[in-house]
Amino acid sequence: MTRTRAMPTVAGHTRRASPHRPPGHDYARGAVRFVVEIIAWIATAWALWPHSILLAIAAVAVLVALPAVFGTPGDRPGGDAPVSAPGGVTVLIVFIHLGAAATAAWAVWPFWVAVGVTALCITVVFTEQTRWEALNRSRR
Repeated sequence: MTRTRAMPTVAGHTRRASPHRPPGHDYARGAVRFVVEIIAWIATAWALWPHSILLAIAAVAVLVALPAVFGTPGDRPGGDAPVSAPGGVTVLIVFIHLGAAATAAWAVWPFWVAVGVTALCITVVFTEQTRWEALNRSRR
């Protein structure tokens, strides 16, 4: 159980200190990663829909289910995933989302949108370094 302590704020009101978060977890990094996940879901469905509606739905279901089901213990501030996986698996899931977002964006969207999505994916690679190092650190 993580304890939080009250911290004074303006006008004598108090707020709770944020509980300890694993390395690499802050709102900005999480938001960038989440935006890429959403783009991966939308762009993948958009790219596959004309070929097979069933394939589009299945691909998005896999993209949504992977991070929901598999996770590294202690990585999620809100709780652990149902199936424990090593840190490398969590990193691989992020790379699957990055690849799906970038590939599908180039397949279905205009050049300038695909460039923006690719730049966002590259940004995620840099912003996730702290988290990935913590995930891949050996726990002996």
